[in-house]
Amino acid sequence: MKEIAKKDPESLIGRAFHFAEKVHRNQKRKTGEPYFNHPLQTAETLNEWRLDEATVAAGLLHDSVEDTGTTVEDIEKNFGKEIGFLVDGVTKLGRIKYRGVGSRLENMRKMILALSHDLRVVFIKLADRLHNMRTLSALPPMKQKRIAMETDEIYAPLAYRLGMQHLSGELKDLAFPYLFPKENQWLKETVPARYEERLEYLKKIKPQVEKALSEHHIKPLVIDFRAKRYSSLYRKLLLHDMDTEKIYDLVAIRLVVGTVSECYAALGIIHEKWPPLPGRIKDYIAMPKPNSYRSIHTTVIGPNEKIIELQIRTMEMHEEN
Repeated sequence: MKEIAKKDPESLIGRAFHFAEKVHRNQKRKTGEPYFNHPLQTAETLNEWRLDEATVAAGLLHDSVEDTGTTVEDIEKNFGKEIGFLVDGVTKLGRIKYRGVGSRLENMRKMILALSHDLRVVFIKLADRLHNMRTLSALPPMKQKRIAMETDEIYAPLAYRLGMQHLSGELKDLAFPYLFPKENQWLKETVPARYEERLEYLKKIKPQVEKALSEHHIKPLVIDFRAKRYSSLYRKLLLHDMDTEKIYDLVAIRLVVGTVSECYAALGIIHEKWPPLPGRIKDYIAMPKPNSYRSIHTTVIGPNEKIIELQIRTMEMHEEN
């Protein structure tokens, strides 16, 4: 954002940058940092998500009406009706009060979508919430818990429904230590490998899988991987008497190949490379789940004696799943 504003101060983002910097100039956050850091980080996130210029500019301006003497009319006058509409939408979402009543959560998610009229408003709100969660430690404990609960029950599920699974997982992980501090501490002591470390491990495994398959003339269409997050791990442990030995998907790889025969060939190649765990091979291609889910699942002992779950399927199965 700083580079864009410096290189082209008369651009939409350049003007929004300098406007927001000016109106937030004398404000500080609870962390002690300049308040402008927050809209700046919100805009950086929106830019990383490859959103349009108007949304990024609105991200820079999103707290101007709420926290300064600026009005929506001022925003419209300086930046046009589209950005005024986006900023006004985020301001209205900020006024929705979370009451934590279970049956009303779904209604609240629907109300957020209905109020926005434009999904870009929700994207700005999610980027805003992400930075607020990353700096939540500066707030008083009661406020921490309320915001964490709201994030876990409203915004993380909302992100998930919009197809933003990575963001949803990060929001839940950021909320988890505030909602379950004892459980979080126990997990850190029991499962010492951090999420980021598990992700790095998978990044090193991916080329090994590609090489093994290519040696047998199989070119995967997609190789996805994911490391299980603390919040997700805890929910799964609850189903398994908190026994970490029963958790086989701390790290998981998904292979998408061209044909059904390649699915079975890839299974054999993987088992030749890494030994499978007995009783952990599930063929949902030959016998699909009741909901029509199809895939082959296997669990192997990978490099460094780490357990890896693999899912193997065709593109048609992947899209249907």
